[in-house]
Amino acid sequence: MSIVSVENIKINQNISSQQEVFEAIARLAQDNGYSNSFSEIIEGLDQREAEGSTGMMDGIAIPHCQSDRITHPGVFIFQNKEGIEWQSMDGKPVKFIVSLLIPKGEAGTTHLKILSTIARMLMKEDIKNKLLQANSREEIYDILKEQLSN
Repeated sequence: MSIVSVENIKINQNISSQQEVFEAIARLAQDNGYSNSFSEIIEGLDQREAEGSTGMMDGIAIPHCQSDRITHPGVFIFQNKEGIEWQSMDGKPVKFIVSLLIPKGEAGTTHLKILSTIARMLMKEDIKNKLLQANSREEIYDILKEQLSN
């Protein structure tokens, strides 16, 4: 099972709150075999958010969590039509969500490696703009695959 998959990318979504995003991530993770607990994923994302906002700059958020109920590490992408209030660093609403779910046992290695790769990727203006302007799941997948394999 791949960390990045076209099936884990949803574009043109109509999600209206952070909680709905967490529910959508948990549902997708469970449906695609990355997790065996809808509620524990939501709880994990909520707990991580309570430690400090995962809202970055320019309409991007990186909610993430670790749990024993995550069976495989996965990256989940949601591109939303409208901005969602997120308490981001720049105060702007979020439209692009990159979520990382990691099994508890891989927390130190896999989690930190992928999270830092994603953070570095999103700091590169050209890559960030390509992701924000992507029109298809495949386009987003290709960008992520290339960046995560470097």
